[in-house]
Amino acid sequence: MSSGGRHARGMIMRRRVLGDAHVDRAEAAKSELDQPFQELITEGAWGSVWARSGLSLRDRSLITLALLAGLGNDAEISMHVRATANTGATPEEIMEAMLHVAIYAGVPRANHAIKIVKTTLAVMAAETAAKAAAKTGAETGAETGTETGAEQPPDASAEAPQ
Repeated sequence: MSSGGRHARGMIMRRRVLGDAHVDRAEAAKSELDQPFQELITEGAWGSVWARSGLSLRDRSLITLALLAGLGNDAEISMHVRATANTGATPEEIMEAMLHVAIYAGVPRANHAIKIVKTTLAVMAAETAAKAAAKTGAETGAETGTETGAEQPPDASAEAPQ
């Protein structure tokens, strides 16, 4: 496959796993200096390895999290925990992977990674709850004729003494 084909396939996979918003931010932050690195990871990691058919995205996601934790590459853990929303790996499966990290790479590495996982999952849950509340508020607003769905204050003139 040509480099252009791997890059295109890599961008598709990268967006599928990490989400459009993440990839758009990374692309916007790309400079002339780091463009070769961005091409390398898009073509190599995403266009060649992640795009292979031998493992599911869920399995690749869990393996990636275990490797990142085991090697102490903490900066990438949160991003890949967020990606599990797209790959199908569950919080319970992530914890199972961290148990393997503890045994095969060391308890301190797993312990630190678990802290990152827990924080990231909590943030994700809060974001999901906020989106659901906003959606419910918007739906309620549509039903009541308000934009936010909040109750309208009573008409002040109706309560004023006559």
